[in-house]
Amino acid sequence: MDRIRFILDEFKKADITLSESQAEQFLTLSDFLVEYNKNVNLTSITDFEEIVIKHFVDSVLPFTMVDIPNNSSFVDVGTGAGFPSLPLMIVRNDLKATLVDSLEKRCVYLQKACDMLGINAEIIHARGEELGRIRREEFDFSCARAVAALPVLAEYCIPFVKTGGMFIALKSVNEDTSLALNAVKTLGGEFLATKDYKLTNGDDRRLVIIKKVRQTPTKYPRNSANIKKKPL
Repeated sequence: MDRIRFILDEFKKADITLSESQAEQFLTLSDFLVEYNKNVNLTSITDFEEIVIKHFVDSVLPFTMVDIPNNSSFVDVGTGAGFPSLPLMIVRNDLKATLVDSLEKRCVYLQKACDMLGINAEIIHARGEELGRIRREEFDFSCARAVAALPVLAEYCIPFVKTGGMFIALKSVNEDTSLALNAVKTLGGEFLATKDYKLTNGDDRRLVIIKKVRQTPTKYPRNSANIKKKPL
């Protein structure tokens, strides 16, 4: 199989045109992810084709449905193996990325991956709710991919965002987003759009876009135990 051609074709199916060099970056990332995953648990998906569709296309496609100005700053909360931020930065290298994860081993991987790919990103080993109290109202948008239920995720992510910015959540279609109405309002946001779509293999996904319309009250985010025990 011509793996570069497969990458180019799968993105093209999603109406995303990659350059050859971008496809080569994705191939490099795939190989590095699989190799590193042998020693550090990063992903349960290790088949090349599944990595391309379920990690790479899945990380980039939703951001083609949102108007993100050039040179925007963003924070990827609970980034794990670097999704969606690493694939997004391959396609949109004008963005200014901050990747946050609570596990140091993953942060070491992320830094090595960025160095290998030529991605200039800030990697921070921290819990999202703790960093959110320090770096509040700083970013043009925050994002997260399948980290937690939306009422919990909103409290982790919305405090990072400037008024006028966005929180972009990559979710399952099975989640009832109406359960997060109170949390979003309390944290200074409002629902802008919810879009259901399919990956190139037919898997269903949901994109939730929340606009930050006013500052988050300073008592948020709370500590992790309270966020999980008593979601807003």
